[in-house]
Amino acid sequence: MPEKTNSAFMKPMKLSADLEAVVGSGPMPRSQVVKKLWEYIKKNNLQNPANKRNIIADANLKPVFGGKGEVTMFEMTKLVSKHLS
Repeated sequence: MPEKTNSAFMKPMKLSADLEAVVGSGPMPRSQVVKKLWEYIKKNNLQNPANKRNIIADANLKPVFGGKGEVTMFEMTKLVSKHLS
């Protein structure tokens, strides 16, 4: 019997067009999406300098964040889930 990993976390997911604009084209596992999202955030300096846990949305992230200008890390994870299927 194959070793059971957390397959839900590793399973490649279909990404929305909005999300693909930020992380590249899918499908990719959720863990990879989050990793690429953070690379994008850091590369574009989108962490709030006053509160590093908050992410400031640029034009590409706004549609992923449901139109919000700024979200917390936890909110981001929840909002990104809506773009995975």
